[in-house]
Amino acid sequence: MQNSMNIFLTLFPFLNWPRLTPALAKSEAQAGLSVAWIIIPQGIAYALLAGMPPITGIYIAIVPALIAVMWGASVTLATGPAAITCVLVGASVLGLGTSATPQSPEWVQLVVYLALLSGVMQWLLGAFRLGWFISLISAPVMMGFTQGAAVLIIASQVPSLLGVGQLSEITGVNTWSAGFGGTALVMLLLSKRMSSRIPWVLVIIAAAALTSYGVNFASHGAVVGTLSLSLPAFGLPSAISWQQLEALLIPALVIAVVSFLEAASSAKVEHQRFGTRWNDNQDLIGQGLAKIGSGLLGAPPSSASFSRSALNLYAGATTPWSAVFMVVFALLLLALGQNALAIVPKAVLAAVVIAAVSTLIKPSAMLALWRSARTESVIAGLTFIATIATAPALYWGVLLGVVVSLGHFLYQRLHPRMIEVGLHADGSLRDRILWTLPPLGQQVYAMRMDAALDFASAASFERQVFDSLAARPNVKHVCLFAQPINWIDATGTQVLVNMHAQLKTKGITLHLSGLKLPLEHAFERSKVLQVGEFLKRYRSETETIAALRVL
Repeated sequence: MQNSMNIFLTLFPFLNWPRLTPALAKSEAQAGLSVAWIIIPQGIAYALLAGMPPITGIYIAIVPALIAVMWGASVTLATGPAAITCVLVGASVLGLGTSATPQSPEWVQLVVYLALLSGVMQWLLGAFRLGWFISLISAPVMMGFTQGAAVLIIASQVPSLLGVGQLSEITGVNTWSAGFGGTALVMLLLSKRMSSRIPWVLVIIAAAALTSYGVNFASHGAVVGTLSLSLPAFGLPSAISWQQLEALLIPALVIAVVSFLEAASSAKVEHQRFGTRWNDNQDLIGQGLAKIGSGLLGAPPSSASFSRSALNLYAGATTPWSAVFMVVFALLLLALGQNALAIVPKAVLAAVVIAAVSTLIKPSAMLALWRSARTESVIAGLTFIATIATAPALYWGVLLGVVVSLGHFLYQRLHPRMIEVGLHADGSLRDRILWTLPPLGQQVYAMRMDAALDFASAASFERQVFDSLAARPNVKHVCLFAQPINWIDATGTQVLVNMHAQLKTKGITLHLSGLKLPLEHAFERSKVLQVGEFLKRYRSETETIAALRVL
């Protein structure tokens, strides 16, 4: 009975929510209201960023937010529209080279498939406990991509900010749009220095709507237009061709991974604050189901927002009930302000997007990375350049960054750190060449390898030993201080077996010091590396050094 109950709670984790008391309702409602102020204008702005009808931004601001907390593991994660995800969506569809135009039925259909595919991928990763897969995108790759994407987002919003069709038409600036957009942008940037308790985004949009009505802006520039509050058509989209589906797979995978990295950064902050363990696989399930929900609503894929999650946490949210209150308040605000939103200049929404993503551009972070890790900073720089250069298919920037990052990782594995050690005055074993130390013995070559001894490092290890012996023909004892080696595979074992055999024919004794349990078990299974005249084993460095000194 208990096992059945555990399985039931695993399938429906929202049944574990705490009971809503008056005190809890008050604190969660305050947090939900704080997020609701900004999610509606952001939803509309980010939907346009994805090339979708504005109303779809409302859909992903409501339904996926509930799905994510009902099946996720992070209670304060604010799911809904996100700039990086939406720009990836728009760029992915544009990169397909179809005749579809933004907000057209074909465009909407392709975006919906992106939402469904990326959601299914996230759900599968979580269901099969493959959360580690997300680690393939390193922090430098993500840094380069987000900053490159931020530059592209800002560039894509400049035409709307100035009231022109595209950047090439910059000479034909609509002064009305530019005036509204520029003023809103300045005010939004200045508001970042003011109290975060005031919903500045909503205040500025409300002021823009009031001014727009007063000057009849609709006759001078583009406005959002009427938003229908009718319920979305919930269901599967019509079928697309196999070629189109195949072309969407890589973009969907990139969206699934990149969007979850933003969710992960917010989730880690939450669990560090509450002192709980983060279940990344459960959050993958929650975020995946939320994306699937977005697709079934005919909307772009949802994602957790770092800024809204941080605001939710800062406002006092401690349970998923804050998301429920956020949805209620957002619907109320939308109902009350529907007419006001219709007359908001699109230039103002462009300012909202630019102000939001401008925080992603951090030259100081790139400089700090350059100072601390040159190779990683180069990877971040290459990802940044590739993201911009491959636009509109900017997901190739992420893929290039991953390939270069994995190539660097593989190079390190193929070229592990190996040093000849000597005895320092403080009693520790250190790099003999770096510290100009004498060898542990006149006929002794002692080394340490700071890596696993496996198929990747075995060849370098073998080459290091025999190259050193060729340079010192008087050596009669080779010692491997193996404390840093925590893993050995069949290739590594075979290399040691062959090395021992070759050394034995030359009358050279192999000394193994500080073997960890995985290595000992490997040697026991091999039944070849047995202690004898030409093979010695020691438990500690002290025992090894004492034995080598009397040789």
